Amino acid sequence: MPAPLSPAIAYDPVAGLHTREVSHRPAGPGEVEIDVRAAGVCHSDLHILTGDWPTDRPLVLGHEAAGVVTAVGAGVTGVRPGDHVVLSWFAPCRRCRKCLAGMAWLCTGTRAVANTLPDGTTPFTDSHGEQVWPYLGLGAFTRRLVVPESAAVKVPDELPFGIGALLGCSISTGIGAVMNTAGVRPGESAVVIGAGGVGLSVVMGLRLVGADPIIAVDLSDDRLAVAERFGATHTLNGATADVAAWCREELGGVDYAFEAIGSPKVIETLPAMLTSGGAAVLVGMAADGATGSFNLFDLADQGKRILGCNYGSSVGAIDIPKLARLYLAGRLPLDELIGAVRPLEEAAAAFDDLKSAAGVRTILEP
Repeated sequence: MPAPLSPAIAYDPVAGLHTREVSHRPAGPGEVEIDVRAAGVCHSDLHILTGDWPTDRPLVLGHEAAGVVTAVGAGVTGVRPGDHVVLSWFAPCRRCRKCLAGMAWLCTGTRAVANTLPDGTTPFTDSHGEQVWPYLGLGAFTRRLVVPESAAVKVPDELPFGIGALLGCSISTGIGAVMNTAGVRPGESAVVIGAGGVGLSVVMGLRLVGADPIIAVDLSDDRLAVAERFGATHTLNGATADVAAWCREELGGVDYAFEAIGSPKVIETLPAMLTSGGAAVLVGMAADGATGSFNLFDLADQGKRILGCNYGSSVGAIDIPKLARLYLAGRLPLDELIGAVRPLEEAAAAFDDLKSAAGVRTILEP
C-alpha cells in the first residue's frame, strides 16, 4: 500500500515550482525507504527551474539529502532500519565496466540521470494517482522517499543531518575535484572561480591537501571573506580584477584553475591562468549544449590540460564516509557552509537565496 500523502516540492514544465501532495510505495527488492531529515538546495535543481536542463516530466526536486532508514526491501544488506544515511544522487549500478574499474561516477548503468529508479519506475504518485518522478533518482524535497540501495550511504549517527545533506553532492563534488579529479599535491598553486557551496568546498579541499597559494575569485566580497575563512590565501573580485593577468604576473601561472560556476565565458579564460603543464578543472555544470573555444596551439605547446569533473570523481560509498570522518575530526569546517535553514514549504525562497547569492547554502527541513 502507498504511504500516506505528504508535501513535496515538484517542478512541472507547465505548472512550474509548486507544492504537491505525494505518496510513495513501499521499498521493493534492492530498495531503501528513507525518512528525510535535511535536504540541500543545489544549483542542479536551479538548472531545472531556469530551463538550462530541459525536462518533460513532473519531478519531485532535491538530490542532496540525509535521513534515517525506516525500511528495506528484499536483498538489501548494506543498511538496516535506524541507520543514518547520506543520499548519493548518482546511484551506481555496481555492475558495468566503469563501476568495476572503480569509476562509479561514470557508471553507464545508472538510471539516476533519467530521473527514475533502477527499474525505470517512480515510487511517487500524487493525490490523483498520477506518476511524479524523482529528480536524479531521489526526489529529496519531501518527507519520505524510496531509493536504490547504492544511493543510501551509511554514516556515523553523530553526523548532523544538515552537514550530511551537503556531503551528498556539493562537498563531495568540490573536495573530490581536488583530491580525485585533479590529484593536487602539497605546495601546488590553484585558483578557484566561484565561491558558492561547491567553490568553497574546492577551497577546503585545497587546504586539506596542502595547496599553496589558494586564490578565490567571486563577484561577492562577502563570499570572498568566507573563502578566506575556508583557506584561501588570496582573494580577487572578478568584477574588477583581470584574474588571468594576475595569475601570470604574480605567480607565473597556477598549477590548477577550478571553475565552479558553469559559465562558458569564464571557462574559456582558464587556460590563460595556467602555468605550463597546468590543468583547468571544470567543476561547475554548464547549460546543456553550451560550448567554448580555446587557443589550441597554447594547449598543445604548453602541455596544458582541461579536465571534466563529474561529481568530484567520487565513489559515494567510499568518499562520503571519509568526508564525514574528516568533519567529525575537525578537519573540515563545514558548519560555515550552511547559510540558512528553512522549512520545506519555503523552497521557493531558498531558490531565491541561491539566485541572489544570499547566504552560503540553504538547508530545507521537511
